Amino acid sequence: MSETILELKDVTKVYPGVVALNSVSIHVRRGEVHALVGENGAGKSTLIKTVSGAIEPTDGTIIVDGKEFRSMTPSLSKENGIGVIYQELNLVEELSVVDNIFLGEYILNGIVLDRGKMQKKARDLFEKLNIKIDPNALICDLSVGYKQMVVIAKAVSQNTKILIMDEPSAALTTSESEAMFQLIATLKKSGVTIVYISHRLEELFQIADRATVLRDGNYIDTVDIDKTNKAELVKLMIGRDLDETYPERSEPQTEEVILDIRHLCGNGLRDVSLQVKKGEVLGLGGLIGSGRTELAEILFGAAKKDSGQIIFKGQESHVKCPTDAIDQKIALIPEDRKLHGALLHLPIDENITMPILKRISRFSVINRGLEKQTVDKYISALRIKTPSVTQLVKNLSGGNQQKVVLAKWLSTDPDLIIFDEPTRGIDVGAKHEIYQIINDLVAEGKTLIMISSEMPELIGMADRIVVLSEGRVTGELKREEFDQEKILKFASTIDDSENNDVAENKERLQ
Repeated sequence: MSETILELKDVTKVYPGVVALNSVSIHVRRGEVHALVGENGAGKSTLIKTVSGAIEPTDGTIIVDGKEFRSMTPSLSKENGIGVIYQELNLVEELSVVDNIFLGEYILNGIVLDRGKMQKKARDLFEKLNIKIDPNALICDLSVGYKQMVVIAKAVSQNTKILIMDEPSAALTTSESEAMFQLIATLKKSGVTIVYISHRLEELFQIADRATVLRDGNYIDTVDIDKTNKAELVKLMIGRDLDETYPERSEPQTEEVILDIRHLCGNGLRDVSLQVKKGEVLGLGGLIGSGRTELAEILFGAAKKDSGQIIFKGQESHVKCPTDAIDQKIALIPEDRKLHGALLHLPIDENITMPILKRISRFSVINRGLEKQTVDKYISALRIKTPSVTQLVKNLSGGNQQKVVLAKWLSTDPDLIIFDEPTRGIDVGAKHEIYQIINDLVAEGKTLIMISSEMPELIGMADRIVVLSEGRVTGELKREEFDQEKILKFASTIDDSENNDVAENKERLQ
């Protein structure tokens, strides 16, 4: 039996004006976890779509378990034991776990669904993979981490020999990621080969055996994980040393409060009070569902408050919709740039000027000169890599998509910018550029609120960190007090006041 289970020989993919893959050759060993890394636009997605049959290569050969193919189709890929898990999980939310696992391949008893047999197979599969999920639970009732496990279980049920995982931990909490890593270890022991794509380099050192680096569509190198380190991987990815992960920034020089939130309730928040000083980066820490995004939504007018006050620049703010927020010079860079941040099927220039159409128009006619001036300004300032301002946003790399969203809101000239997961799903080089942009904005006098699930990012970029849990503020740390254990402790704090009230009432009744 060959040591190599998947091999690509001189695979090339050319689009009009772009070489996405340039004669790439790699081999993946049977039963290993093989990481695929590189900056956004390096060719990773093109490579896995070539293997899965989603696109046809211009040239080259794909060899799966000794069989040679000039190109693949989705059905041919599946027949040869290749499964792909993309970032956007392909599940039907309204159906049960067991229905999703056997969707399209139901087990029948005559012409009737054999639900008993499907449930037994699902339970046996979950036991084999050490997954604790009720097969009858609805997908919509599961956390993102459990949904991810269902997708993995579905792939395994289809006798997958090679499982390609594209950014599987991007939307997971730390504990959910750890559970997934354990599942990957179980799959590896059972003989499944994993091709793992991630921008979180630190997790590769937990799970991967080897890593292949791509840059600008070219194969760079394949390294043993136990013989390299993060700095060397970064250098291979971007072609140079990255001086500092988090660029230095001088501390705020003023104690002036620009945003004063008092006893805010609503949208899942319960009596939130905090202050943001002019010219600082306030980090919001907490677990998913802690209230960080919910607070941002209220500040931006995307959700309503029930009670409490928001004092912005010395006056009470009554933001009822995003348009009000824009008028008050508040901007929100949303967590999901593809769903809420950018209109992917529109060009860059239309995305950037969308919030300011009234400002650059007269009698409903857009001033094209002013539009071009604005677009050129931000493409240059944010170093957006694009052949043209009319390039569709969907064709840009993740880092450049994020820059377009940022340009869109910077065009409104905001005083307060809320970044919700500013670097999710973008590579280490683009992250460094985003961090530098944040520092430049602060130097210009802007005030930032940064929401991030990556604790090193919060610690590396924030001047102060406020931690939320269950819709309440549970802790606040100054820069000299930053500590991961303290932040985690605050983030895990559970409010027992309601339970205590119930207990006290019971005691009174007795």
